[in-house]
Amino acid sequence: MQSKTGAADPAGISMRAPALSGRCGFFLDVDGTLLDLADHPSLVRIDEHLVGLLTALERAAGGALALISGRPVADIDRLLADTGFCVAGQHGAERRDSSGTIHRHEVPRAALEEARRRLGLMAAKHPGLMLEDKGVNLALHFRPAPELLAEAEDAVRRLVRDLGGEFEMQLGKMVIELRPAGKDKGVAIAEFLDEAPFRGRVPVFVGDDLTDERGFELVNRVNGHSVKVGEGESAARWRLPDSVAVRAWLGDYVARFGESR
Repeated sequence: MQSKTGAADPAGISMRAPALSGRCGFFLDVDGTLLDLADHPSLVRIDEHLVGLLTALERAAGGALALISGRPVADIDRLLADTGFCVAGQHGAERRDSSGTIHRHEVPRAALEEARRRLGLMAAKHPGLMLEDKGVNLALHFRPAPELLAEAEDAVRRLVRDLGGEFEMQLGKMVIELRPAGKDKGVAIAEFLDEAPFRGRVPVFVGDDLTDERGFELVNRVNGHSVKVGEGESAARWRLPDSVAVRAWLGDYVARFGESR
């Protein structure tokens, strides 16, 4: 799945995927990367082919595969029928390591409840907004009403200020999230890289959204491979056009380094 030219696009990103060695550790976003985006997170379905691909990729990478998602860990398990992959959920606020241990970021409960209350009132006021409660992350979706972006962003910025730095705002595709300060996808990847089976491997992070940028930056700093899916400016050094291309590229890795090679 590499272009013949390897030319850079207007954002300066190489318009192909990197050539990979057999000593990689994979960190993969889900929505928009392995799967096409849906109008609502609950409408997304994972097919058996993807589950099989991820299982084979995990084996080919010596277990060094983690899903890095904005979804809660429990939601990822539901989508993947409890396959038990390593996963960072809610942008790193919770994480399951290779032993199956769950690590959760503690948040101030009073501040979280106040955030739920205020964002809930805003969503009730505007039918075009939908509040998704992920546990410690709160996501305000505005896909049906993009004209509400400025108002929603203002409201979340005020909330961040009023909560005294305990939370941060995260922009995404037609969504604004409130998440605990100090936890993001880059931090989650760094934590995995300190542990077996990821330690000593070249990290490969594939994502499609603004929420993935800190992951790209971390992987770049440690000389890994950062791959942006779709259009838009990014810190990533490589680009693939869509989830179909991502799956084909990962399938090529399995064919070269998997058990059946």
